[in-house]
Amino acid sequence: MLLPKIKEREYRFKLALRMGLPIFALILALISDTLISNYATLQTSFYIEAIILLVVSIYYIFYLIYNGFDVKITDDVTKTFTREYLYKYLEEEIRNKKQYTLILISINNLDDINNLYGIKNGDKVLKYVVEWIEQYLKKEEIEHFPIGHIKGGDFVIGLEGLQDKYSTLLELICLKSNEVKVDDIEIKISGAITDTNYSHELNYLIENLFELQNKNKNTKYNEENINPNELESLVIHAIKNKSLLIMSQDVFYHEQATFTECYVKLQGKNNKIIHPKTYLKVINKLGLGVNFDLMVLEELIKNCANSENVYAINILPTSLRNEKFLAKTKELLHGTDIKIMFVLNEIQYYSYTSRYNTIIKSLKDVGVLIAIDRLASIHTSFLYLRELDVDVVRFDTYYSNREKLFQNRSILDGFILMAHEKGIKTWIKNIEDEFTCKLAQEMDIDYIQGKYLSEVIKKEK
Repeated sequence: MLLPKIKEREYRFKLALRMGLPIFALILALISDTLISNYATLQTSFYIEAIILLVVSIYYIFYLIYNGFDVKITDDVTKTFTREYLYKYLEEEIRNKKQYTLILISINNLDDINNLYGIKNGDKVLKYVVEWIEQYLKKEEIEHFPIGHIKGGDFVIGLEGLQDKYSTLLELICLKSNEVKVDDIEIKISGAITDTNYSHELNYLIENLFELQNKNKNTKYNEENINPNELESLVIHAIKNKSLLIMSQDVFYHEQATFTECYVKLQGKNNKIIHPKTYLKVINKLGLGVNFDLMVLEELIKNCANSENVYAINILPTSLRNEKFLAKTKELLHGTDIKIMFVLNEIQYYSYTSRYNTIIKSLKDVGVLIAIDRLASIHTSFLYLRELDVDVVRFDTYYSNREKLFQNRSILDGFILMAHEKGIKTWIKNIEDEFTCKLAQEMDIDYIQGKYLSEVIKKEK
């Protein structure tokens, strides 16, 4: 048991003892006085009842006091509900009222505030934002609503009714928040809204709020809204039955097709197609990443066993670092002519680069190539370019737009030079017109991919 837990139990017991002893003393005094005053007339049953009363009372008092400290309703800083209590409260509200709306309010720059102004000022901002929300909703005649601190700068509000009733309200809160400052500290607030039309399970509703917030940050991100229970069922069914569609598109080097990138879509019940941005969140949540990546690799090898072409597939970096995945990959590739390129996209930096390089080397020994995705957009791609022995780096699709590629040419030239000095090839995708293609060639980007050069085709199983 951890020391904080041990000390917490000691504290609870001492406090319970201090509160219980006076009650014990009063009961003992009452029994003693009765014994002294009425000793001659007392029945045997009195002694039995007195002992039972003493034992039960003290045990019950200690039990209530000791366990009462487990129930913490409000957050120390913001005075909103704790996450645990909020979940319990909202689950009951949803169960009783059926039509219910959840609103997520996030302080997007809380980390920056903590770093620049200190944690104490960060706490001050959290408390002020809660009070500001309370006052704003009060003006809208909304009072006594549940609000809880989920994590960091994220708060969830529960309101009776469906989201159509509150969508405009959320937009106004986000708009008015531009005026909110605490001692000249600028605060950036964003929000998201969902209701029980999406799901009646609270965990799904909370997850949907954060997903909606991410979508709002990236307007390009658009997907079909599928009930979460149904989505999980579809993904599990597709993986269990190895029901997937493999699409492919050639990648060119000096107008010569050099290798092929493969895209994977799952095919659920009733031939329902599930796209990567939809199914990946479920795979990660259910811990099926390794099983999924191995399934894709097995199907690709089975369908292309006699090919000497190079096939690039996206895999989870966590799978690459999994012993089961590594052993099975080497087993699958043994004795085949097919060559595989693993494309990695990782937001969080993996600092054990020596181990990472050892894994990469062991895969290279069996003919696997390694590519890092989203260069020049996420910091991990630059760090991996600098520190890992990879074969290819691919620029983020942000630069596939002709204007963005032209405007950021000097930045990309630096990455290209750095990659080439390390013997690493560069790659850009989604090239859709002649001007962008020629510009990419002028910039000495090695591999070019897009509809201008080749259409995406479906690989038959």
